[in-house]
Amino acid sequence: MNQAPQNPTRPDPLLHAVLVRPEIPNNAGNIGRTCMAASCALHLVHPLAFDTDEKAVRRAGMDYWDELDVREHASLDAYLTTHAGARLWLTSGLPDTGRPHWDAAFERGDHLLFGTESSGLPQDLLRAHADRVIRLPMSPGVRGLNVASCVSAVLYEALRQLSTHDEALVDGRAVIRNTQRVSGVWRDGKNA
Repeated sequence: MNQAPQNPTRPDPLLHAVLVRPEIPNNAGNIGRTCMAASCALHLVHPLAFDTDEKAVRRAGMDYWDELDVREHASLDAYLTTHAGARLWLTSGLPDTGRPHWDAAFERGDHLLFGTESSGLPQDLLRAHADRVIRLPMSPGVRGLNVASCVSAVLYEALRQLSTHDEALVDGRAVIRNTQRVSGVWRDGKNA
């Protein structure tokens, strides 16, 4: 598995975007850039339908990939075992499944799971976590949204909630500061 080197000066991610068996490299690249912008970690759950080695990443023009907090997992079972204590939110594109994403009460450190572009998350996983399933509301007859669009919408709703509850700081210039509030003061290891 390719893993980003852990940067000891990097704060813990605000959230974790988890792509389960992603199929389209351009979506993963787009989502990776979104995760960087939102101060979130990206988890890639194998099997992947593309390579993430240095040559493939360079060829795809993803010059930011080595700065991204990306973590790879051999399988969905391996991911679930490694993160057994994590708060999970599972996305579904199925109508009448789950609640709108804005009705979820997101917390710092939550793991947001997104399924394959062609079939979504496994149905048994959705059933096992039925109270943690969210969806983006859509008009009737729409087949579905691009997974990169879904990740962006869910991550930014979660960030909105975190900033509202003082779990993340979005400053007056709309810059996300991955900081933590300590005794009523924002701290990021530098000067908040």
